[in-house]
Amino acid sequence: MIEQELAAKQAIKELVFRYCRAIDRRDFEVLATLYAEDSLDEHGDLFSGSGEDFVKWVPSILATMHATSHQVMNHLIALDPDNPDYAEGEVYIQAYHLMDGEGGERIHLIGGGRYLDKYTRRAGCWQFSHRKIVGDYELVLPVHKSGSLSLVDGQQRGQDPSMEFFRLI
Repeated sequence: MIEQELAAKQAIKELVFRYCRAIDRRDFEVLATLYAEDSLDEHGDLFSGSGEDFVKWVPSILATMHATSHQVMNHLIALDPDNPDYAEGEVYIQAYHLMDGEGGERIHLIGGGRYLDKYTRRAGCWQFSHRKIVGDYELVLPVHKSGSLSLVDGQQRGQDPSMEFFRLI
């Protein structure tokens, strides 16, 4: 029983990791596989709708950003003892965005918050059934001209060195 619980929790953590990677690498084909057919996504004031519509919408918002980097930290997962195909999780996140500010200047936007998730297992795979983002803080900083940031080089799907480097991921 413990082995099954640990396996389920690890699979859910990997679901969240794949979400971050898909967003940061602009891999919308993978992103679409992470949401259950009848899922919901609530991304604050930016978006609220089905998981399918979120996957269709997110390229437009990411197109306004030069780079993103999502990191997940604390991840509390509760498995439903009465339904082995349902779980809930709270994931602490910090998301970095390199983008243009309102005046056209380049800025760093760093947001911290939590994903409130409901997960479902279908055909043996864990997916998001409902994802809600809660923002806890936001930090906006100017980009100094003397600084360099190579993060932009790895963002677009097919151009990221990891796409050719890995065989298994």
